[in-house]
Amino acid sequence: MSPLALLSFVLGYFLLLLIVAWHTSRRADNASFFIGNRRSHWGLVAFGMVGTSLSGVTFISVPGTVASGGFGYLQIVLGHVLGYAIVAFVLLPLYYRLGVTSIYRYLDTRFGSHSHRTGAGFFIVSRTLGATARLYLVVRVLQDMVLDRLGVPFWLSAAVIILMIVLYTVEGGVKTIVWTDTLQTAGMLLGLLVCVGFLLWQLNQTPVEALGRMQQLGLATVFGSDPMSRDFWLKQVLAGVFIAVAMTGLDQEMMQKNISVATLRGAQKNMVVMSLVLLAVVALFLFLGGLLVQFAPSVGLTAGGDRLFPTVVLGHLPPWVQILFIIALISALFPSADGALTALTASTCIDLLGLQQRQGWSETRRMRLRKRVHLAFAALFLLLVLGFRWLDDPSMVMLILKLAAYTYGPLLGLFAFGLFSQRRPRDAWVPLVAVAAPLLCALLDAEQARLFGDYRIGLELLLINGAITAAGLWLISLGRNQPPSAVATR
Repeated sequence: MSPLALLSFVLGYFLLLLIVAWHTSRRADNASFFIGNRRSHWGLVAFGMVGTSLSGVTFISVPGTVASGGFGYLQIVLGHVLGYAIVAFVLLPLYYRLGVTSIYRYLDTRFGSHSHRTGAGFFIVSRTLGATARLYLVVRVLQDMVLDRLGVPFWLSAAVIILMIVLYTVEGGVKTIVWTDTLQTAGMLLGLLVCVGFLLWQLNQTPVEALGRMQQLGLATVFGSDPMSRDFWLKQVLAGVFIAVAMTGLDQEMMQKNISVATLRGAQKNMVVMSLVLLAVVALFLFLGGLLVQFAPSVGLTAGGDRLFPTVVLGHLPPWVQILFIIALISALFPSADGALTALTASTCIDLLGLQQRQGWSETRRMRLRKRVHLAFAALFLLLVLGFRWLDDPSMVMLILKLAAYTYGPLLGLFAFGLFSQRRPRDAWVPLVAVAAPLLCALLDAEQARLFGDYRIGLELLLINGAITAAGLWLISLGRNQPPSAVATR
């Protein structure tokens, strides 16, 4: 199919998003932007969060892992289900009881202002790197499939796509995103189902026959059995639990959608339903990866990793499937980027700039500051996407999880220490502990062959990072809980 025709569908889809954004952002204020006025329906939030949790990385990168890792990624997702239960029944009741707009306000209540800003700062670093890595992957695929053939440079492609995201998020924020994420999740799942069905038809297999063939080829193995390996099942499941807790329960982007639901019970239903749907969808993505591995040799393809899925679609599937693939790809792109941009704006304004505490400011002045922060993050997104273009890691999903192990570890340690200890650390020293923990983890990771022999640290590095943070907080603590003002005088 011609690149101009494919581009026209991209623009048409974006026009639809703008229409939805215009409709949902009318009479929007800062409360609409930050938490959707706490009027979101839990079912819409649950369905939309599937798209946010999956993103373009799952759409492109997870099928590409099957050739080398089988269905091993499912171990992590099984852990996610347990982690989401912890979020639903431990963290959400805390956030609703406190009535927070930013979840990092809990750290202020529990430890003090330095801890509050430290938690928000680590979220901002974490979500900025993760969101731009996801955004880069999808922009790169669009570039390879469509825009290179039109002579459009990569930097311009990235700039235009980020501008599109800004246009439909800058007014409505969460109030708009709840609806656009629902539309985008539907588009992504439609593309997934069509691609699976078409490949089954091309291979002349039923789903049961295809799964049997994958088992014969060694592609359907789920659980790793070597305790020394990074892929050992217990490591992966535990990592999945703590990744879900950290990257969802301690993440302002994901939680701002949950706390936009009117009631705690509704938010909990959202998390439980979302976790089960997510498990089924990831299993289907892995099944798609197995089909792609079987299909590629029949047409002489040698592409692998993140490039396997788009190469098959672009070069060997009919135009109507390519159209649906592009729509699904764009649908996978926007939920992870639009929510991140909105959450980063919210956390910066509320946690770092104290927008809600600025007495005497009019709503118009507050909105002006919020929009400036939004545009600043959009510019930062563009710079980082261009940086990932230079890096061009062959498997972005593992890179993103590795980044998360370093950047979400201190958040995990801070919240765990606050919830399960009565001690209060010296607030002014908390930033030092939070920075030292990932640095120690980096040293441990670099020297693990010398320190542990054949044992390899995998994604459990997140848990180690959190444990080091919690241990550091214990060392600088003052005994049983005291009010922040008392700590500040020490």
